[in-house]
Amino acid sequence: MRVAVHDYVGHPFQAQLARALAARGHDVLHLHCSSFVTGKGRVELAPDDPPGLEFATVELGGEFAKYDVRRRLAQERTAGVLLAAQLDRFRPDAVISSNAPLVVQARLQRWCRANGAGFVFWQQDVISAAARRVLGRRSRLVGVAAEFLVAALEGRLLRRSDAVVAISEDFVPLLRRSRVPEDRIAVIENWAPLDELPVRPRDNDWAREHDLVGRTVFLYSGTLGFKHDPSLLLELAHWAGRNGACVVVVSEGVGADWLAEHGADEPALRLLPYQPYDRLPEVIASGDVLLVLLEPDAGAFSVPSKVLSYLCAGRPQLASVPSENLAARVIERSGCGVAVPPKDSSAFVAEAERLHRDVERRQELGRRARAYAETAFDIEAIADRFEEVLGAGA
Repeated sequence: MRVAVHDYVGHPFQAQLARALAARGHDVLHLHCSSFVTGKGRVELAPDDPPGLEFATVELGGEFAKYDVRRRLAQERTAGVLLAAQLDRFRPDAVISSNAPLVVQARLQRWCRANGAGFVFWQQDVISAAARRVLGRRSRLVGVAAEFLVAALEGRLLRRSDAVVAISEDFVPLLRRSRVPEDRIAVIENWAPLDELPVRPRDNDWAREHDLVGRTVFLYSGTLGFKHDPSLLLELAHWAGRNGACVVVVSEGVGADWLAEHGADEPALRLLPYQPYDRLPEVIASGDVLLVLLEPDAGAFSVPSKVLSYLCAGRPQLASVPSENLAARVIERSGCGVAVPPKDSSAFVAEAERLHRDVERRQELGRRARAYAETAFDIEAIADRFEEVLGAGA
């Protein structure tokens, strides 16, 4: 088959899927938006990549305006046109599309319907719930109205998809309420590319470059947006400064800006921009404890992918996440760390202190983390599942 794998943000595991499908003899085009600022995966062709694999990007002439609704909508329309032009050139038999704004999803779905290609909606989040969460901060009435309008579009796109891949069983009741036929729904949990995230020693080049050797490091790496509460990181930094530890945050955007402003006088807080993907194994290996945040109203419908990358690193995790979220269940299932309720800064700091004091426990949790990743993140088995979806949906 000719398959386009579109991941608007350019995360690592979607790129790994593109490589795995190409290695099986499919012609594969991986697409992402280079203007979306986040930690990117291996989204460029490498010398050892299989034949039939291609990477392409769309560029919006400036950074994606994530929090400016009017400008963002204009950019999304532009992105949809540019992505459809890439599909015109490649002529896929099927498109797998993830992490895309609904305006973009709609444009790609229309292209598929007009050109006889299958469309697979790879559902990473419930966008209507996110609209309520973001716009409801300005006005509860605006948030409710936004959720209603966005949910109508989201439901229509899901129903018109040839297949929907949900990343959690938690999404299935919502898909049923949206009247998506049962035989079009597949649940495939996200993963991390194990071979790209080998275990690195705690004392590594990146840790030495940033003077992180010889102290306990609590590390957060990844997006800090409206789904995350950066004040927990600041609270932890206040504690860390009194206990010979530090908090390192590798991120950019609204949450990192908030920390830069409110944590300017906190010496135990270190803020760093996104790092090159090939340094990521060293980055997350430099943490003695790896941190996860998710707001209560993100609930069951957003799963932090950093939990999965962290598992590969063989490090313990400390998470502030809703108990019903898949991230909390993965942490419990793997035995890799501790999850506390969101907004409970006392519990968050108390668990950090326990992990700070108990080196042997940290080592055991880290061993469990890597063991789980080696069992769960089998890319061949995952590619099998996607081929089944493509066979049924395209």
